[in-house]
Amino acid sequence: MKLMFASDIHGSLPATEQVLAHFARSGAQWLVLLGDILNHGPRNALPEGYAPAEVAQRLNEQAARIIAVRGNCDSEVDQMLLTFPLSAPWQQVLLSGQRLFLTHGHLFSPDNLPPLAQNDVLVYGHTHLPVAQRQGDIFHFNPGSVSIPKGGFAASYGMLEEGMLRVMALNDHRVIAQVAINP
Repeated sequence: MKLMFASDIHGSLPATEQVLAHFARSGAQWLVLLGDILNHGPRNALPEGYAPAEVAQRLNEQAARIIAVRGNCDSEVDQMLLTFPLSAPWQQVLLSGQRLFLTHGHLFSPDNLPPLAQNDVLVYGHTHLPVAQRQGDIFHFNPGSVSIPKGGFAASYGMLEEGMLRVMALNDHRVIAQVAINP
């Protein structure tokens, strides 16, 4: 299974357009959105090209291929604009012998882990910082932010392909971080 991950769009239309273009070319079966899709939130400056209604419209075109979780900046009003479900605080994707636990990162995080089995993967956003590493018995993966990157990192997204999780720079597709997750 090939998956593409994007987090913390925060209403940026240019970032959304880039994500959707990469998704179309990637061959991924699913686009996993890790929350904070439409609103910038009170702690963030407005991202470039802030246009939440247009972001919703563009994402709705791919609704049948989106798996999403609710972030701390997502609301019931946002769900009214989106045709794919956004109200769940977490989702799971089952791989052969492994589970991807998808969450935004404000409820479950590396500091507040859900119950995970050996070799499971905690997939989260929220911090806007890319992570791809094994910590103890589980893997941690954060694709960073496509619109408001932090820590001096480039805007980024994630890919899962052939047992490898990669964080990729949005503009030039260089690998920022990666980890093999095959048990």
